[in-house]
Amino acid sequence: MSGVGVRLLTVLVLVALAGLPAGAQKPAAVSEEAVHEIAAQLRCVVCQSLSVADSPSEMASQMRGIIRERLAAGERPAEVIQYFVDRYGERILLAPRRHGFNLLVWLFPLVAVAVGLALVAIIVRRWTRRRRDGAAAPVNVDPAMSERIRREMGSGT
Repeated sequence: MSGVGVRLLTVLVLVALAGLPAGAQKPAAVSEEAVHEIAAQLRCVVCQSLSVADSPSEMASQMRGIIRERLAAGERPAEVIQYFVDRYGERILLAPRRHGFNLLVWLFPLVAVAVGLALVAIIVRRWTRRRRDGAAAPVNVDPAMSERIRREMGSGT
């Protein structure tokens, strides 16, 4: 081959290589476990009470496909979840995030249990204190009523 032919061949090879995308690799295989893990955190927009992982709806199937595609494209799980949050809002998450106003959802049950236990402790303490104090104080009865009760008890009728 002549020098011009080699140069031409070199230029053609370089142009062909430059035309290829930088990351022209086959997308990485995504495990079903990874897809299921993310899908289990998302609410199905059709079923509402099921996660995307558990829902038999066509929409959930499409969402699992999107998850698979985005993971294969190299996105992290947090980025995939954020994609759905951006598209559908915080409602898409089965468990609310633990920040801001949503923190109340996580803290309220703990506070309610603590308050309930404190109330039970106070009530039990009062009951045990009354028993330790002995018999109840005598009730003041009107002398006329007292006499009437004695008469009725003594008559036997």
